[in-house]
Amino acid sequence: MELYEALYTTRAMRRLKPDPIPLEIQAKIIDTAIRSPSGSNAQRWRFLLVDDSVLRAALGPIYRDCVKTLWSGPAYAERIATAEASPENPESRQTLALITSAQHLADHFEETPLFLFAFTLADTSGSSIFPAVWSAMLAARAEGIGTCLTTILDFRREDVFNLLGVPLDDGWQMSCCVTMGYPTGKWGVAERRPAHEVTYRNRWEQPLGIEIPEPLWPGIGR
Repeated sequence: MELYEALYTTRAMRRLKPDPIPLEIQAKIIDTAIRSPSGSNAQRWRFLLVDDSVLRAALGPIYRDCVKTLWSGPAYAERIATAEASPENPESRQTLALITSAQHLADHFEETPLFLFAFTLADTSGSSIFPAVWSAMLAARAEGIGTCLTTILDFRREDVFNLLGVPLDDGWQMSCCVTMGYPTGKWGVAERRPAHEVTYRNRWEQPLGIEIPEPLWPGIGR
């Protein structure tokens, strides 16, 4: 796969088939992840792949409870209420589509064939772990595997740690969980505000000097 195709089309894929991911593909994904930059080359990370059906079944209710907490919290409660009050508004449609997609993942969480958990020591900024996670997601995309990064399982950190056998008192932090599986839908380029609307040059709020109204990847639309 051409690099820019992977970069442009690796987006959150939450509707996944239950088909297992072969071990040789898992090996490529995790080996790619650990090649990413690591501050001081300390590699204070641990990755945990979960494909055991019993563990996945136990994670499902925990994740749904975390999603329920998210929807009722300050980040989403008002936004959801506004969208439901005016569902025909374009922004509301986008919000409701996001909620529907995320809830689908929650409702079928235990059917996800593979989870990649990322843990760190003393990487509070995420500057080492998230490049590794993104590399794993790009490697998955190259193999036709859809991914979605979530951090909300931290709402139930102790339960997740106990379930997965992670030491609670050794300083490990759960950076994220990435769901992985073969998607039911098609790959595509996510809609975003144009780059020149969210990027400045030299000083805050100064024009970029470049306008990029459409994605630059030539494969767009094909």
